[in-house]
Amino acid sequence: MKRRIHNILTVSKKSGDLSWYFDVFIITLIILNVIAIVLESIEPLRQQFQTHFDYFELFSVIVFTVEYILRIWTANLIPEFKKPIAGNLKYALTPLAIIDLLAFLPFYLPFVGVDLRLLRMLRIFRIFRLFKIARYIEALSFITRVFKKKKEELVISLIFTVFLLLIASTLMYYVENESQPENFSSIPETMWWGIATLTTVGYGDIYPVTPLGRFLGGVIAIIGIGLFALPSGILASGFSDEISRRKLQDDYCSTCGQTIKKEQNEI
Repeated sequence: MKRRIHNILTVSKKSGDLSWYFDVFIITLIILNVIAIVLESIEPLRQQFQTHFDYFELFSVIVFTVEYILRIWTANLIPEFKKPIAGNLKYALTPLAIIDLLAFLPFYLPFVGVDLRLLRMLRIFRIFRLFKIARYIEALSFITRVFKKKKEELVISLIFTVFLLLIASTLMYYVENESQPENFSSIPETMWWGIATLTTVGYGDIYPVTPLGRFLGGVIAIIGIGLFALPSGILASGFSDEISRRKLQDDYCSTCGQTIKKEQNEI
C-alpha cells in the first residue's frame, strides 16, 4: 500500500494513469486557490461569498495536509531518504516539502493561540501554494537548476551590488545633506535614492540638486546599467549551458550509452 501511494504521489509522465489524474487534481486546486486569494481581497466579493471562501479554504487545507503527511510517510521509498525517521526528517527539510508545509500551516495557528495580528500577517503565506506547482512543471525545475549552478557567481554579483549601493549612498549623503537635509537626512535614507538610481528606475521623488551631486548621480546611473546587466549575463550563460547539457543527454541512450541517430526529414 505504501508503494502504491508513493507511485500516485510521484509526478506522472504518462497520461491517463492514476498518478496523472492526481497531478491534474492538485494543479487545478492550486490554481483555484490562487484565484480565490485574489478574489477574496475584493471587499464586496468577500462579504457576499465569505462562506464559500471558508469552505473552499477548509477543503484545500484538508487535501494539502493529507498530501503532506503521505509524502513524509512515503519518503523512505526514495533512495536519497531511505533511512527510517532520519530520512523522513531529511525530506521534510527539502524546499518542496517546506513549501508544502507553508501551504496549510497558517490555517492551524489559531488553534495554538497565535496573536490575531500575527495570524493576519501569516495568511500571506497562503500564496506559497502557487509554488507547489513547481513540482509539476519541468520548466520551473529547469530554472531552479540554472540558479543552483550559478549561485556563486550570483552571490558575488549581489555582494558587489550591496557594496556599490553603500558607497554611492554614503557619497551622496555627504554631498547633498547640507542642501537637502529633508531628503538626504541619513545614509539609510539616502539608500532609497541609491536603489532607484542603480536599478535605473528613477522615481524622481528624491534627486540631487548640487552640481557635484548631479555629476555623481549620473556616474552611478551609468554604472547601474552595466551592473544589472551582469546577473542577466550570468543567467544567460547558465541557461545556455543547461540547454547544451540537455541536448547532449538527448543524443545518448541513458541505458546503453550509445549514440542515438536522429532521423532528418528531407524537404
